[in-house]
Amino acid sequence: MIRKIRFKSIRTSMIIYFSCLVLLIVTAFMFFSIKYTKENLMENSEENSRRLIEQVNLSIENYVDHMENISHVVVSNRDMREYLFGDDETGVWPHLKEEFQTILQVRKDIYNIAILGNNGRYFINGGNRAMNTRAQLEKKEWYREAKEAGSEIVISSSHVQNLVKGDYKWVVTLSRGIQNPKTQKVEGLFILDLNYDVINDLCESIHLGNKGYVYIVDQKGEIVYHPQQQLILSGVKNELLKEVLNQKTGISYKDENGENKIYTTFRSGKTGWTIVGVVYTSELVKREQAMRAMYIGMALALIVLAGVIAIFLSDSITKPIKQLQAGMKKVQEGRFQPVYIDAGGDNEIASLNRSFNRMTEHIDELMKKNMAEQVEKRKSELKALQSQINPHFLYNTLDSIIWMIETDDSQQAIKMTSILARFFRQAIGNSDVFVTISQELEYTKNYLLIQQMRYRDKVTFDIQVNPDILECHIIKLVMQPLVENALYHGLKYKEGCGHIWITGYRLENKVILKVMDDGIGIEKETLQNLFRNKNKTGGKHNGVGLGNIQNRLKLYYGEEYGIWVDSEREIGTTITIEIPFLLPERKEDTDEKA
Repeated sequence: MIRKIRFKSIRTSMIIYFSCLVLLIVTAFMFFSIKYTKENLMENSEENSRRLIEQVNLSIENYVDHMENISHVVVSNRDMREYLFGDDETGVWPHLKEEFQTILQVRKDIYNIAILGNNGRYFINGGNRAMNTRAQLEKKEWYREAKEAGSEIVISSSHVQNLVKGDYKWVVTLSRGIQNPKTQKVEGLFILDLNYDVINDLCESIHLGNKGYVYIVDQKGEIVYHPQQQLILSGVKNELLKEVLNQKTGISYKDENGENKIYTTFRSGKTGWTIVGVVYTSELVKREQAMRAMYIGMALALIVLAGVIAIFLSDSITKPIKQLQAGMKKVQEGRFQPVYIDAGGDNEIASLNRSFNRMTEHIDELMKKNMAEQVEKRKSELKALQSQINPHFLYNTLDSIIWMIETDDSQQAIKMTSILARFFRQAIGNSDVFVTISQELEYTKNYLLIQQMRYRDKVTFDIQVNPDILECHIIKLVMQPLVENALYHGLKYKEGCGHIWITGYRLENKVILKVMDDGIGIEKETLQNLFRNKNKTGGKHNGVGLGNIQNRLKLYYGEEYGIWVDSEREIGTTITIEIPFLLPERKEDTDEKA
């Protein structure tokens, strides 16, 4: 009979109970693993991969040398310099065209050959290709590096070249500065865009097993070439990039599929690129299936043995932990009650129990505090929505003003400009959360006047609000978005002129405001999901949709207040707003309640 042994330290208990077991498992497993795999796996993979990637690097360096020779020939050409920096480039244009076309015909691996002068002159390919005026070369990393390098050769990483108008290809760019013989300063740039397929063919010609591959990264750890480059750039697949830059020995890595891979690197002194060979461990181990069966058999035997031993030894260790776990489940359910554990002395579990009880008390306090902070944070976020103005509305209104001026309708232009100024003074100039209904209606009226002038006979409106509620306070920017929804979703698609009514009155301790239109109405399915999917049905012309308005009203006034929508196809839509009747002197009370 195995006697349960207790120690003052639970760490000592775990070490004594499981040290022998772990030592047995690790020793047995490592003995066979190292004996059959380690020596051959690392030595063979590194040696084979290094030899092959050195071959790839040599091929790439020879290719780059040849491209440098081409660049030297072009940069040293007198006709090219005369064209780029001379007073009259027309005389040398045919010679330059002939030389560029000859290079492109002979070297199919060159996509583009170009010279760019700081003076604005350029010559691309055979002279029949225009430069992309939207290329924004100054923002391209490869272009900045080339300009900073002076007359030195610069080889970029792979990128999409947009230098030529209407032509976008993956390339590797070789560039060097061009010196002006008159000023002896670098005032131009020679560019060779190399076909990305050349590097692809060089790398794919190397075979590192059935699944192994070669990829290239530059000095910054960015991809120059990878057989699955698009998957990596889109985030679908992960790869070691910066980790391989300064690595001189093989790296063992387990990918997202659980397969072990060995990375061997070689850094080119000429290009600065790091060539990486990747070999799958599973392809290097001979008689893999037999060895795997042996490993699995041994592992199962050791697991069974460990399980039998653990059954007898783990109870005394896990019992207090299970008690603490039960207490944690109660906390998870929201019952922050002290947990009392008989841990057999003043050991780590007992200390952990005391710390846990103090933690639950602290968490309870923090949760209450956090709930209050979240409410305030939500208010701040919704308050920020009030300052959003639809830029398209402003652009269209300004276009209308310009059009009126061009048609000599200056009076209407002056009137619209005056209304627009009042509109933005009320919308932006007032930073208060609350305004009076009178101010909100004035802001909405100015918006309708502008839209009425823009659409002329397309919309009319009528505002009839009882005077006894005009001084009542309302959250800013509630009416205007509803009117905008009525205009864009109801009247815009209606044939003929549409009408919008705004009414308001007091009902006991409530204020009832309504926005009605005789537009095309809302379908039943859309109406049922109006507040569930605000991105599709809520209307967001100025960034304040129905869902946001509903959230703000309920947050500041309570769940019993808000907006209700009633609509019928081809008849129209009515939006009802219910808020409490609060006069100016009660505004502070409202803020405290919110």
